[in-house]
Order: sequence, then C-alpha cells, then structure tokens
Amino acid sequence: MTASNRGRARPRTAGSARRTYAAGTRSAAARRGNGGHRSRFSAVRMLLVAVLLVAGGKLVQVQWFEAGALSAAAERQRTQTIDIPAQRGSIVDRNGAKLAFSVEVRSLAVNLKALRKNMDDLKAKNPATKRTFDTETAEAAKYIAAKVPSQLTEQQLLDLLRKPASFTYLEHDVEPSVATDIQKHFTWISIEKRAKREYPGGSLAANIVGAANWRSDDPDVSKHNLHGLVGLELMRDNDLAGTPGRMLVNTKNGSDNVVIPGTERDLQAAVPGSDLELTIDSDLQYEVQRQLSDYVQQTHAKGGQAVVLDAKTGEVYALANDKTFDPNDQSTWTTDDMADPAVTTPFEPGSVNKVVTATGAIDSGIATPESTMQVPGSLQVADRTVHDAWNHGTQTFTTTGIFAKSSNVGTLLLAQKLGAEHYSNLLKLFGLGQRTGVGLPGESAGSVPARSQWSASTFGNLPIGQGLSMTILQMAGMYQAIANDGLRVEPRIVKAKVNPDGVTVPEPAPKAVRVVSPQTAKTVRDMMRSVTQKGKGQQSGTAPSAAVEGYQISGKTGTGQQVDPRTKAYSDHLYNITFAGILPADHPRFVVGIRLDAPDTTLPAGHNAAPLFHSIASYLTQRFQIPLSDGPSPQVPLVIQ
Repeated sequence: MTASNRGRARPRTAGSARRTYAAGTRSAAARRGNGGHRSRFSAVRMLLVAVLLVAGGKLVQVQWFEAGALSAAAERQRTQTIDIPAQRGSIVDRNGAKLAFSVEVRSLAVNLKALRKNMDDLKAKNPATKRTFDTETAEAAKYIAAKVPSQLTEQQLLDLLRKPASFTYLEHDVEPSVATDIQKHFTWISIEKRAKREYPGGSLAANIVGAANWRSDDPDVSKHNLHGLVGLELMRDNDLAGTPGRMLVNTKNGSDNVVIPGTERDLQAAVPGSDLELTIDSDLQYEVQRQLSDYVQQTHAKGGQAVVLDAKTGEVYALANDKTFDPNDQSTWTTDDMADPAVTTPFEPGSVNKVVTATGAIDSGIATPESTMQVPGSLQVADRTVHDAWNHGTQTFTTTGIFAKSSNVGTLLLAQKLGAEHYSNLLKLFGLGQRTGVGLPGESAGSVPARSQWSASTFGNLPIGQGLSMTILQMAGMYQAIANDGLRVEPRIVKAKVNPDGVTVPEPAPKAVRVVSPQTAKTVRDMMRSVTQKGKGQQSGTAPSAAVEGYQISGKTGTGQQVDPRTKAYSDHLYNITFAGILPADHPRFVVGIRLDAPDTTLPAGHNAAPLFHSIASYLTQRFQIPLSDGPSPQVPLVIQ
C-alpha cells in the first residue's frame, strides 16, 4: 500500500458494518445493564440508610427523651410500697410493771395465682419434672407446721394453700428468724413485718387495759396495724398507736407480692407510739380481782365491782369486776366479760348514800354527833311509809347512832331539817349525776332526778339511797371527799404519757371540788367509825366484821332494792349490797368501795360486804406498810336506853 492510499479511508463492507453494529449494540447493552445494577444497589443502600436512620432516631428517642418514663414504668412493674408498722406504746402500772407491750413478728403470705402460674410454666418447660403445685404446697405445709407447731396444723395449712383464691395468709405471729428460714426454703412465700400485742398478766386489769388486735375489716392488707378494741387500748389509741412508716421493695415478677430479700429501702421511718403510765398497782389489782371473784361466788351474786382510791389524790389503785377476760386469747372473748361495769353500769346504792345527809347535818349545825333524836319505827312520806330494817318502837338515837345503825327513819328526819335545796346542792358537790372523767371508755354519769322534777316521795327516797344511781367510782368518790378533809378530787387512772423521745408528760391535773370544810369532814369521818363498832346490846354498828385490828376504820354499809325486771317495781329479794370504807380513819390513806349485784341474802355473807372490805383492807395495810392507828376507835353510845 502506497502512502497516498494509507491516507484515504478504506471502504467498509457489509460484513464489517454488521460486526461494527453488533459490537456497538453489545457495548450499549452492557452499559445499560451495569447502570441497572447500580440503581438497584443504590436503592437498597438508601433503604438501609433510612432504616438505620429510623432505628437511630428511635434509639435516641428511647435513650434520651423517653428514658426516664420507661425506667419509671419498669420500676413500677417490679416495686411496691408497703407500710412499716409503728411500734405500739406499752402500758405499765405505777411501778413500771408492764401490763401490755408489743413484740415484732412476721406474717407469711402467698400469691396463689402467681404460684400456680409458675408451677405450670415449669411443667411446660420440663415435662419430666416432679415439682408440681401439689407437691410444692404439700412440702411447704409440712415444713411450716413443723416450724410453727403451736399454730395451724399441716392439713389446715394445706387447705389454705390449695383454696380457690388468688392470695392467702398462712400464719401471723411467727418469730422473725423462723419466718426467714421458711422463706429460704420456699422463696414464693412472702413475709410481712407485724407486731404482736402481749399481755403478760393475762386477765390482770384486762377490763382497764383492754385489748388491741389487727383490724380484720381492712381491705388493704399492706396497711394492717394494731388498733385498740376496748379499754385504754381503745380510749388512748391515738397515743399508743404511733405513725406507720413506708418502705419500697422489689418483688419477683413485678406483681406477685413476693419481696426480694435485701431490696427493702425506707421512704419514711415509722414513729413509735407513746407509753402510758397508770395509777394501778398490779399486785393490789390482782388481789382485789381474786378476792372479789371469790366473794361473788361465795354469796351467789350475779356480779360485783370493787375500787381502791388514794384518799388524797383520787388515783385509782385498783378497779375490778368479778368477770374479766384474757386479752391474749381472742377465742375466749365474750361481750359480757370484756365490759367494764365498774364505770359503765350505775346502780341504786342504798344506805351508803346516807353520808350526804350526815355531812349536811353536821355542816349546817342542825346536829352534832352526840345530839339525840326520837326516832319512830316508821315514817309516812307522802304516799308511802318508810320503815327501818328492824322492827322497833320510838327510840332515842344519837346522830352517830342513826348512821351507825343505818336508820332510814332517823336519816329522813335529819334530811327534812336540812331541806331539799341544801340536799340537792350537796348531791352536786359530791359529784353525783356527773361523769368522774376517770379516763375509761363508756363511763356513765349515773342518774339524779332534776330538782324541778322532785315530788314529796322523791325526797323520801334519795336520802336513803333509792331513786338515784351511781357507779362504784362515784360512790367511792363521795367517801374520798370525806377522807380528804372535804376536798373531792376526781379519780384518774392514767398518770402520765411517755413520748418516744423519753419525755414524760403528766396528765392534766384532775378537778378538785370543795364539798365541806375540813372540820366537818373530820367530824363525819370520826362519826362513821361507829359503823364498825362492836358493843353490847344495841350499841353495835352494822359492820363490826369490817374492822381491822390495830386500825381505825370509817365506813358505811348499804342495801339498795333493785327493780324487778318482771314487775318493774322494787323487788323484795333483789338487792345491791354495798360498802364504802376509809383506811385508816385517823390518817386516811385509802378509800375502798364495794358493790355486790343481787347476792343471796339468805346466806351468812350475802347481806353484807363488810367481810370483803376487811380482807381487802388487811391486804392494803401489809402491801403498803400502813402505820398502825394512834389508838382504837372510841366506844360511843348509839341508842339511849
């Protein structure tokens, strides 16, 4: 080929054109194919980026914006707030002896619904397992019964575990170490802290102290706390109970009430209750309860009450009913036994009320202890005839003899000289018809008819202790005024409150009322010594059996007719037999009041409570080492023959 030929293009043939076109076509297709792959890859890549962006955004949202709320929700699912019971305050006697206190115990509980589900899940995961709901509950019932043998039996526990319910309590008063051991073996059992009320004296002063227990009507089991039911436990519940605290705990599975040990943390500490110091002397209270109960049985009485007051302060050293209860054993409680008739049940006292007339007669100067009066055997008062307890014609009585012999007629003659207005005022000063404010629940004020409602026959009843009613505390309070030189001090049974910080807060001072002058009170007190006088013939008082050797005793017997529930009239065989006494009369230390409810008056002791006073007074002289009187009570004339 020449150079000129090399410079010209060679003509293409048809074959070469086709080859060139085919090659170009393949090249374009290849380019289009590669571009399609790149497009699909880009789309996938963009989709992945979008997913990652969304996931990242969600992660940021969860971690940054919703973290607190989600964490709180998770925490709520596995935490619970439960109450921390407050330590209930103790009740102690005047010497610090404990009458009631609390000890820490545990309650065992089971979420039965969760237990059944957990056992079903275990069986589903491992069909060959021998652990089932029945085997698990059977083992638990056997183990708990052996650990707490004094409470429920194995069968009773098994019945509780298999009952058709979602939740159950198994045991309550379980020692903390025993409860921990049980939970260690059966982790599905939850433990609740509680307090158990202990009464070491059993029935000792139970009518005063009362009882406290768990409230069974509280629908929120996590807030169960001891509450007073009767007595001071009820009356002073706010002081004794304290303030419960709150605790945050983690629970297994979030809602099955099984607390994870070691997760407890306090939100608010419990504040213990205050202690109460009483005026009661435990040894004396025991003795009065025992002697009263024995005497009620001996006289076949329906019941009885007795009280011992400090002659100066009015403090209650003992307050007893013949019936009582053991606050440790709820299964034995009855409404009658748990009542406190010494403060809730007034009665017509009979002749012990004659001290009002005696005081008025001496204080007004219408009589002296030695002055005399002609006393017939009966007296017409309005539409009724009043008799003395024994038949006699007109006799000459000294004023002292009228009360020592308990002459109804002589008392009414003196009361008529005194006048209704003066007598009515004395009833108020002696505290009759008014609550004493002793500090016990359900106290009765007794009953005194309003002066505006008196009729002629009313004033024929009141001076001899009929037509009005009083509690044993009110009755003893009248004689406390005479023992305390005419100053009546309202009785009290709580001496002080001791706060959780140890600070003692005395109770408010009781109200004191001047009834009569000190000289009048001493004269009446000396005059009433003749009630226990033992003389010849008619020179004996009504209660020589009340005398205590070596001590001067002032007192008064009483026999008050009861209203027959069938006839609604005064009965000729149902009586209130009463006695009120001052020990010693020359230097008063104690006042004792006694009432027997409808004793059998045909029995030797059934017509008089003086022997019971003698026994109680004798114990008082020994227990409190009371010095002997300066001398014996002088013998004085009662009837002038």
